[in-house]
Amino acid sequence: MITNFETNKVYIAKGLCSPLYSDASKYLVSLFEELNIEWEHLKFTHSPFHIWARDYMPVQVTRDKFVKFRYEPDYLEDSPEYKPDLDSLLNSLDIDVYHSPINLDGGNVISCGSNVILTDKIFKENPLYGQTALLDELADLLEAEPVLIPWDKYEDYGHADGMVRYIGEGRVLLNNYCDFDKALRKKLLAALSPHFDVEELHYGCYSDNSWAYCNFLNVGNHIFVPMLNEKTDSMALAQIEAAFPHCKCHQVYGCEKIVKDGGALNCSTWSVWLD
Repeated sequence: MITNFETNKVYIAKGLCSPLYSDASKYLVSLFEELNIEWEHLKFTHSPFHIWARDYMPVQVTRDKFVKFRYEPDYLEDSPEYKPDLDSLLNSLDIDVYHSPINLDGGNVISCGSNVILTDKIFKENPLYGQTALLDELADLLEAEPVLIPWDKYEDYGHADGMVRYIGEGRVLLNNYCDFDKALRKKLLAALSPHFDVEELHYGCYSDNSWAYCNFLNVGNHIFVPMLNEKTDSMALAQIEAAFPHCKCHQVYGCEKIVKDGGALNCSTWSVWLD
């Protein structure tokens, strides 16, 4: 399965350019241009509600295989305005997409090459599937063995991308649960340790927004870490730099308003590998 280290292009929803979020989007785009990272706005995402991209876009499995999962999250049942015209959007891209009936957000898919990490919210989202059948179908579609982690119930979305990220070579980076939820940390380590060596973020204090650092954007050998204007900003950057010595880390200013609305830089982008 394609990992973030193989990606070389980033798509951003046009809604991220709206005045509320423009500080972060302008700074992020300026970094892309400075670093010669190819980027493009997604078509049909002009609404200021269309700030997210990862969750409704296809998951890239190989160079030519994209899987579009059903996007019907429970947290948007009363908020259809956050969904763009996906049929038109996908038709505007020069890719072939396989459509799966499985209900799954892109933010709950952490590619680790031969493994893929997902939270167990997938069972709640797909009640008509038996658990074994669902995991077998996901393994076939994603060409990777699923590794399930417990859903952090303090986070409504059930995504993995604010909990754990792939470092490479059998290693993952776990969010700072050691600072505020030792019971969940124990369960996460039990789920991850049989498959990966686990490194942990640790700030020695609790913040409602600390998950956002783990929701960084990884494109090739570049990592873009959200800056939250909190005292933990420098600690998070230093620890992510230490965990990813093969990458160049960049702090992105102005992310506070994006994070306040429930996402960060991985959520608001879609990175792919294109020739």
